[in-house]
Amino acid sequence: MSVVTRFAPSPTGYLHIGGARTALFNWLFARHAGGKYLLRIEDTDRARSTPEAIDAILDGLAWLGLTGDEPPVMQFARAARHREVAEAMIARGTAFRDYATNEEVEKLRAEAHAEGRALRSPYRDGKAPTTPDAPFVVRLRAPDDGEIVNHDLVQGEVRIKAQDIDDLVLLRADGNPTYMLSVVVDDHDMGVTHVIRGDDHLTNAARQIPIFQAMGWTPPAFAHIPLIHGEDGKKLSKRHGAQAVHEWQDLGYLPEGMNAYLMRLGWSPGHDDVLAKEEAVAVFDLAHVGKAPSRLDFAKLDSVNSHFMKLADDARMLALLNAEIGKKAWPVSSTAATRLEKAVGVLKARAKTVVDMAEHARFLLAERPIALDAAAHKTKTESRAILLRLRDGLAGVKDWTAPALADALKAIAADAGVGMGKIGPALRSVLTGGLPAPDLGHVLEFLGRDEALARIADQL
Repeated sequence: MSVVTRFAPSPTGYLHIGGARTALFNWLFARHAGGKYLLRIEDTDRARSTPEAIDAILDGLAWLGLTGDEPPVMQFARAARHREVAEAMIARGTAFRDYATNEEVEKLRAEAHAEGRALRSPYRDGKAPTTPDAPFVVRLRAPDDGEIVNHDLVQGEVRIKAQDIDDLVLLRADGNPTYMLSVVVDDHDMGVTHVIRGDDHLTNAARQIPIFQAMGWTPPAFAHIPLIHGEDGKKLSKRHGAQAVHEWQDLGYLPEGMNAYLMRLGWSPGHDDVLAKEEAVAVFDLAHVGKAPSRLDFAKLDSVNSHFMKLADDARMLALLNAEIGKKAWPVSSTAATRLEKAVGVLKARAKTVVDMAEHARFLLAERPIALDAAAHKTKTESRAILLRLRDGLAGVKDWTAPALADALKAIAADAGVGMGKIGPALRSVLTGGLPAPDLGHVLEFLGRDEALARIADQL
């Protein structure tokens, strides 16, 4: 059997990181099996589904490299097919037209609840409507005996008594199909073999399996993965900060960093190595997905992302750095642009995110005379004698490279009879104004001889 998975978001908002992880698991499982990974947009909620939300989901998936192997299926466009299947179920005797009014349904539901059973409509066994043209819904003729068994690939065997499943509505009174019917028909028609989704859908499997069986179709294998919680162990919400994929992108995370981190939320390859999603394909399986909710760990995310920033191509990181600087509207002279290009390899190796990298590059953009923050101004004022020594000592350095400059600073400190703890802060204050920056050897090299000596002279 050729494996087919699907990711099926509802376009009623942004692509949540929980949805992104679900898409990633489906992608990994399909790739591992040499199968297909498909995308379906479940846009049947017409009041809340918007083109903007659809675009946001597709853009987020594209950023993560999780675009489907085929063009996405739009669920609402298949409504006629869903109605066709409902009629076929009526012909098979596994669905029926229910003419009960809303008031009658509420009474039947209350009676069923009082008796500890699921809703059963009197029309399931052929009761005639009061008038031939009475409005109706189409319901599943839920099984009365036995159990609904879901051999879940993550949660284990889940059994629910058939008598606890309602006669589910398949078509509403206006003829529109319900979510339960649409999902089953689409999964069957798309050839989906494995449904991997959040465990908040676990009870839906028990409702969907009877619909598959009512058409004589083989249900797919289900795998319900644990949800993602915040660092406090509670369900993700706005209080935990960024939730949408585009927000993480705006915070400066790389897609490979997000994928590598998300795949480890609930799944383990059996070691602590950081894997790109392409590397994880060979070892990904559902057997090593846990049942307990995962917790976001921002420190771990930063660590994983910094790993991939070090590996990333300098040209790509320079483009991302320039884009971030552009968003902040920081002016960049042609000279500063040259400095950025020279410094990007060191800056990316020190940063956790692109935003972090931009902050560490800001000292390169400053125009003379640079402004000093309060701490830098205090250090400069207290270190005038040291700065005079630094100006004269650095002026004689021939090899203006980070290693040679680091050695020169040590020699200047030794000649002055002080430690680097006296030299470093004074020099850093006048070169960066108090802005974050790499080690002083690199600061001097990236600024260049003329700029560095001029910044010292300005403050003296």
